[in-house]
Amino acid sequence: MPHTYQYPRAALTVDCVVFGFDDGELKVLLIERALEPFKGQWALPGGFVRVDETLDDAARRELVEETGLKNVFLEQLYTFGEVYRDPRERVISVAWYALVKLSDHKAKAATDAANAEWFSVSKPPRLAFDHADIVAAAHARLQGKVRYQPIGFELLPAKFTLSELQHLYEAILATKLDKRNFRKKVLGFGLLLALKETRMAGRSRPAQLFRFAADKYEKLKKHGFNFEL
Repeated sequence: MPHTYQYPRAALTVDCVVFGFDDGELKVLLIERALEPFKGQWALPGGFVRVDETLDDAARRELVEETGLKNVFLEQLYTFGEVYRDPRERVISVAWYALVKLSDHKAKAATDAANAEWFSVSKPPRLAFDHADIVAAAHARLQGKVRYQPIGFELLPAKFTLSELQHLYEAILATKLDKRNFRKKVLGFGLLLALKETRMAGRSRPAQLFRFAADKYEKLKKHGFNFEL
């Protein structure tokens, strides 16, 4: 005999804030809703959690179904549970944020979305539900975390210049950084491998390319290494 519950249960969803970096701007991937409520409005990729899957599995499944994204950096952010946040029913959402190399992940609407596009975090369109609050919370988490953990490299191509790295941090933190101090600090960690390659940057002379030594960072972290900008 199936067990009956005395209390009604809220529905559970996941919402994903996907960040990318391009043209000196921090961007967020949004989908155009194909169904009501808020049909035709921009929103975060996400959906209802199935009874037979974990939250992590649900978030990754929704990313694939709505944007085609696979194998990305994904971390749980916060739980949003305002009573009337969804006009359909009582819905609690567990939000996640993802970091992707935008050059590797072009915006692509998949089965559950009418369209998908990258928007500047500083100039987003009007969002459905409470998704503007979720994006703001994810941005604040990212701003805090890049100062003590090198997750920013998840947003850069494998080879990058020091200027590109600085522009990334400036875009995330929404502030200008002193060029000399920034370079001295990031090079001082010993986690950037200088390559025998250069890249032209406008009319200036060729800039040296670097690579993040992820394996070295993991080894240092085990011995209490502190990455702090």
